[in-house]
Amino acid sequence: MGAGHAHKLYRHARSPVHALPPHCKIAAVLAFVLTVVATPRQAVWAFGLYALLVAAAATAARIPAGFLLRRLLVEVPFVAFALLMPFVVPGEQTHVLGLSLSEPGLWGAWNVLAKGTLGVAASVLLASTTELRSLLLGLQRLRMPPLLVQIASFMIRYGDVVTDEMRRMRIARESRGFTARGVRHWGVLARSAGALFIRSYERGERVHLAMVSRGYAGTMPVPDEVPATRTQWACAAALPLAALAVSLAAWAVTGGLPPWTAGS
Repeated sequence: MGAGHAHKLYRHARSPVHALPPHCKIAAVLAFVLTVVATPRQAVWAFGLYALLVAAAATAARIPAGFLLRRLLVEVPFVAFALLMPFVVPGEQTHVLGLSLSEPGLWGAWNVLAKGTLGVAASVLLASTTELRSLLLGLQRLRMPPLLVQIASFMIRYGDVVTDEMRRMRIARESRGFTARGVRHWGVLARSAGALFIRSYERGERVHLAMVSRGYAGTMPVPDEVPATRTQWACAAALPLAALAVSLAAWAVTGGLPPWTAGS
């Protein structure tokens, strides 16, 4: 993790959110997502307030709305699944626009869409304001097992290496006049996939030997960092604390008890 590694999700800017230590932002996003998940689905107004909180954080981070919305397209498969729930979930039926839909299915679809979208938006905001290398260092500062951090680090880096190798092989094929148009070209693509696997495996061996020759013994060096101040922790905690207040108000309005008080 010694070298910088910019990612497409990251958006460089100078903002108070970008300046926060990565482990503070990771903890804040995790607490925010858990609070959203614990909110009763019947409190529709609460999810509107959560969306306003995310929008306020994006504004403070100087992340354009279009940039955030484009990254939210990653949840399209979950949206498709949620849209099917009113048709397949059994229960009392209700009529909406001439369609007979399941009431439990409608509530389930709303639950998935609202909480899933807010969780993805918070995660995209985290990735947009924190470099990939900083995210990995933040996980390590939060005492995540070092082996898992290394696996994540290598996975991300080799993912980019393999993708770049695929791009070069595609350019080489196209420069020789090859264009896949049907089943008869699958053999060429299969041989390309085999060659890609062999090249990636060999590159991985070379990288491992280079690391061992430089003294790698199972742990990655971690640069010395100044710990987060109380002010930085307080700034990062503003989002989850505001969400917690909304969640408690939602439980009070619905007349229930928050899930974390069930055992008391």
